[in-house]
Amino acid sequence: MIETGRRRAIFLDRDGTVSREIGYMTDVARLELLPRTATAIGSINRSGFLAILTTNQSGVARGLFPESSVRRAHDRLRTLLARRGAYLDAFYFCPHHPSEGRPPHRLRCECRKPRTGLPERAARELGLDLNSCYVVGDTRKDLEMARRVGATGVLVLTGYGRGEWKIHRSGFHSPPAFIAEDLHQAVDWILDRESRSPE
Repeated sequence: MIETGRRRAIFLDRDGTVSREIGYMTDVARLELLPRTATAIGSINRSGFLAILTTNQSGVARGLFPESSVRRAHDRLRTLLARRGAYLDAFYFCPHHPSEGRPPHRLRCECRKPRTGLPERAARELGLDLNSCYVVGDTRKDLEMARRVGATGVLVLTGYGRGEWKIHRSGFHSPPAFIAEDLHQAVDWILDRESRSPE
C-alpha cells in the first residue's frame, strides 16, 4: 500500500480509455469494457490509489440522452467490472456544453474537461492531493486537465489517442509523462514508477 499524508487517485477517462469509444452512448447496452481494463483497474484497487472516473457527457446538453442515462451507463460499468473483481471508487461527469442545447445544461461550466471542476470536486470530497495524482485519457483535454491541477498525465493510444498524438501533438501544452498502448500498460507504468520513487 502507498503511504501518504493525503489520499491519491488515478483519474480515468471513460470512453476510449476504460470503455470502447462509440460516439454518443444513446444505448447503454452498447457500453463495453476495452480489453484488459478490468485487470488494470483491479491493479489500481490493490495499490492504495483510488480509481476515479471523470467524463464529459455533453450528449445530455445536446438532448441526445438524459442524465439518468449516464447514471445507467455507470451502473453497467460497475456491473461489468464487478464480474471481474474490480471497481471504481467514484464517478464524476459533466453534462454541460457551452453553446449547444438549452439551460440548465447549456452552460460555460467549470467541470467540462479540460477545466478542472471534476478533479477539484473529487479532491474536496475525497481528500485528495492532486499534485500526487495521475490522469489517464485518450485526448488532449485529459492531459490538459492533468496539467492544470498539477497531476501527472498519461496518454493511451486507444480511443482517439493514437490520432490525437499522431496528428495533433503540436496542440498539447506539455507532452504526456508516458504514452501507453492501453489502460493496462498505463497503470503498469504508474505503479512501477511509484515503486521506484523514494519514500
